[in-house]
Amino acid sequence: MVLLIYPPVAKPCEPPAGISRLAGILNRQGVEHVLLDANLEGLLQRLGLPLDAQKTPDAWTKRAFKNCARNVDAVRDRNLYRHLERYKRAVNDIGKVLRVQAQAGTVHGLADFEQQNLSPLKSRDLLAAADTPELNPYYRYFSARLRELFETKQPALVGLSLSYLSQALCAFAMMGFIRREIPNVRIVLGGGLVTSWVKNETWKNPFAGLVDHVVAGPGEFQLLSLLGRGTKSEVMPRPDYRSLPRERYLAPGFILPYSAATGCYWNKCTFCPEEAEGNPYQSLPPRQVVADLKALREETNPSLIHLLDNAISPALLAQLCADPVGAPWYGFSRIGAHLADADFCRALKQAGCVMLKLGIESGDQHVLDALGKGIRVETSAAVLRNLRQAGIATYVYLLFGTPAENAAGARKTLEFATRHGDCIDFLNLALFSLPTCGKAAAALETQGFSEGDLSLYTDFRHPRGWDRKSVRGFIQDVFRKHPAIAPILKREAPIFTANHAPFFVMGRS
Repeated sequence: MVLLIYPPVAKPCEPPAGISRLAGILNRQGVEHVLLDANLEGLLQRLGLPLDAQKTPDAWTKRAFKNCARNVDAVRDRNLYRHLERYKRAVNDIGKVLRVQAQAGTVHGLADFEQQNLSPLKSRDLLAAADTPELNPYYRYFSARLRELFETKQPALVGLSLSYLSQALCAFAMMGFIRREIPNVRIVLGGGLVTSWVKNETWKNPFAGLVDHVVAGPGEFQLLSLLGRGTKSEVMPRPDYRSLPRERYLAPGFILPYSAATGCYWNKCTFCPEEAEGNPYQSLPPRQVVADLKALREETNPSLIHLLDNAISPALLAQLCADPVGAPWYGFSRIGAHLADADFCRALKQAGCVMLKLGIESGDQHVLDALGKGIRVETSAAVLRNLRQAGIATYVYLLFGTPAENAAGARKTLEFATRHGDCIDFLNLALFSLPTCGKAAAALETQGFSEGDLSLYTDFRHPRGWDRKSVRGFIQDVFRKHPAIAPILKREAPIFTANHAPFFVMGRS
């Protein structure tokens, strides 16, 4: 029997796609398995705990605890998304409960977790978390839950899917507990974050005494190999979400996550971790994707489909237009000729597309060319206009502080955003971080962000003097305060950001 775990802490708004995909392939092989979304279960348990009687609460804390259950229910209700300020208060109050409950030395929210004196960027600290699992604030939850599963299911293999740094300390605490309770069980560690660790050129596995197998990249066939089942020539089965508590996620209805591809079909952007890590692009046939989505729609009745690809391929977008899946959907798309076609954008809208996330990055053509984006500023402008006219919302990602940018280039990005602000629904403003591996780092004078051996990014001396302090000041004091930009930023959904954004625009003509 196989136990697959998604550990705390990550946004609890949709089920984990990784272990759900693994469940699909285990179903095909007839392998008994259990999925445990410990992130969702653990967060909900903590939200149900009462206020510590020894604490003297202020008015906000009293309100947050009093209304916690009501706020959780409200976030699951579509009506709340008609009132942004009420939504913000509900989400912030839920986060307040978690922060107040956090034990001394920890910082805890709906999507973040920190533990004093332990860094997820340091392997020795992760191993320390494994050595002392009882110090983790989720210990009360996972010790009881895992003992129950060990007694009733007796797993021979336990796999943990680790996607974000915010999950790392809890994941290692859980693995330490598992190793203590059932020493002979095989522990497998995989997921997006683990893939990034392994693909780093400095990687030397520091977890051999704790973890039996560290898996990089898509884990379906690697898991079958560990179990002595199946071959890589198999057709990839669709994910299985049926055993997860679909009605308990913090969203108005079930959000169905689906990966049609790994890697990126463009894979030329010099700043991208996919390029730096050398991850190959592998995609499912568009017809299979649509067939999977239709079958999953029948099984789960989703309120929204979240396509997880780094960039949805034009071929898949065309297939979705030709054969709509019958449910609203959103995801990332590259700027390109397909979206510069107004008729194609209208077809996407008719096919159920409610929002597209767009990595525009910069309004300076020199910067875009230096980054290898392969897009033109004028094409980005045309795409924004087409999507606005079609009724598809846009979530635009901008990136500041890249090696090719200077203050003048950042100003061009501001000018672009203000000029097309009426076509931008949401904005994500990011400060560039340089991947430790890859071509870009080799050409720059670098210096580490931290002493952590698992750090994926490094600081660098900016060749144009556009240092991080200057970039932060520009973003905070100039960009964010511009009268054309500030109203866009105020639409941001706290914590859940793009995961909840479609619900604020669904139904818009």
